[in-house]
Amino acid sequence: MNLSDAIKTLQIGKRKKPPRQLFTEWGEALLAHEGDTPLPEHPRPQMARERWMNLNGWWEYAIVPAGSPCKKMDGRIRVPFSPESALSGVGRTLMPGEDLWYQRILEIPALPEKGRTLLHFGAVDERCEVWWNGQIVDSHRNGYLPFTFDVTDVCRPGENALRLLVRDDTDKGAACRGKQRLKSGGMFYHAQSGIWQTVFLEFVPDHYITNLFVTPDLPGCSVRFSVIMNEPEDIDLSLEGELYHRGKEEFSGQDASWDNTKRLNFHAERPVMRGYTHSFTVALKDLRPWSPEEPALYPFTLKAGADCVKGYFAMRQFGTGRDENGHPCLTLNGRPYYLHGVLDQGYWPESLMTPPAYEAFEYDIRQMKRLGFNMLRKHEKMESAMWYALCDRIGMVVWQDMVHGGRRIDPLLQTYLPTLFPSIGAHVRDHHYRLLGRQDKKARLEFEDDLIGMIQALYNVPSIAIWGLFNEGWGQFDALRLTNVIKTEDPGRLVDHASGWFEQGGGDIKSVHNYFRPLTVQTEERPFVLSEYGGFTCPIPGHLMSEESYGYHTYTPKDFPAAFHALMETIETLKKEGLAADVYTQLSDIEEEINGLLTFDRKHCKVE
Repeated sequence: MNLSDAIKTLQIGKRKKPPRQLFTEWGEALLAHEGDTPLPEHPRPQMARERWMNLNGWWEYAIVPAGSPCKKMDGRIRVPFSPESALSGVGRTLMPGEDLWYQRILEIPALPEKGRTLLHFGAVDERCEVWWNGQIVDSHRNGYLPFTFDVTDVCRPGENALRLLVRDDTDKGAACRGKQRLKSGGMFYHAQSGIWQTVFLEFVPDHYITNLFVTPDLPGCSVRFSVIMNEPEDIDLSLEGELYHRGKEEFSGQDASWDNTKRLNFHAERPVMRGYTHSFTVALKDLRPWSPEEPALYPFTLKAGADCVKGYFAMRQFGTGRDENGHPCLTLNGRPYYLHGVLDQGYWPESLMTPPAYEAFEYDIRQMKRLGFNMLRKHEKMESAMWYALCDRIGMVVWQDMVHGGRRIDPLLQTYLPTLFPSIGAHVRDHHYRLLGRQDKKARLEFEDDLIGMIQALYNVPSIAIWGLFNEGWGQFDALRLTNVIKTEDPGRLVDHASGWFEQGGGDIKSVHNYFRPLTVQTEERPFVLSEYGGFTCPIPGHLMSEESYGYHTYTPKDFPAAFHALMETIETLKKEGLAADVYTQLSDIEEEINGLLTFDRKHCKVE
């Protein structure tokens, strides 16, 4: 399929037809090499094994009415791109009341007599059932969390049939969906469905590591490992590692080697491990803290019996305190540290929430760092593990939002009134569930499970500093109680319990959105953060996906750089008055929303 064919196959569905389909250079390269496996790299840098098999590439698909038998396939789909995207080769929107079927015939190499075969999905939107050789394996719910099924008992050497059934209600349901809408427009984007992150097989021993939690203790100069096994067997456990440290030199996140580093070997042998979980602490003599300026990492190899995984950790500590002028501030490694951030929603014109290549991830992070930012607020989305690994290696702090859900509510209450009259938001209590679209008790319980799942999935990412619980009241409920849930799961990070408005007086920061009023600092005991501001609109001819536009304070390409730099000077002034952090909206244009620093196709930086 060439570039023109991909454009012809894209059918937007119910949304307004754009004047043109945009492609990044990475999407164009993939279309030019149809036989290449998309995203071929190992997708789990913090828990990598040698024996694995990437299942990305061409599968078969079909879309049928919900509950109807799937008698034949409609055609090919390129995994892991959603059928709504151009790179999938499909270009069709999955609607509520429809079933999306996937099928692939796999050739499995000869398997040893002992050992297990694990099937991993990075993410499938929104709920799915999996069959292997005609037998149902299991099901999963949540379109953003990774999950794993053991297919050992149904797997055989040679030819195997893998099938997947997917359903997705998007904004017609209450499940976590972020910025996706079936009828997109403005600050909400085209819905996607199905497989949108890497699918892979892993071949492991009978007794293997199912999870690993690494907790740095910077003041104690030590790191704690908690190793979880699949079965409670007695197993020898050992750890070996070294320090990776290159100071302020650039490091390519695609370089898997750790050569030319200053090495500090550490080694820990443990007594025989008993039970499912074993925890131990390793003392570090030559400590190198992680920071955006010096992103020092510690690669390690962990062996548990016959199993062996490779990963890395970093020594860092996020907190709050007071700056030299007595203002409440954020801290990194025990010292005041200002977080200058960008809102990053992670969308791509040809592939929606999936990057066309991991190099595209790296390009975004490096461009923002080049512009002087040291933080990305990952907004209403969870990324693949590769994105977080790049932030760790390049040196970019992450503010991680929870993906919102709930029923849609009146935009007058949700957006316009709190924007125009900020005091309204301070008087809304979020235990009135119907008011903010959370009347469904089952959906509230599922959201809490998903919140814990996100924290556990991303717990080991060194660069994550802040958990964002709710944004602008979208599906908000019980924010104070859920803040305590987060603190119980992960006491080592900060929490923004209500970003924008509907403030409940909790969390670690005072988080305000301000697009239309003069920027000011509010004095209180918590650090004050402008968690969204700016949003300057600047259309760049030839790089627009839609005839419609959305954003704030429109500028021409000629005037935009001066306006942006003037705003950054205002931020510098506010820092002296006690501003603890800021998040500029946003990294790139997205569909109709053209308030990015980069165009949607990443071919033009508006600041230059």
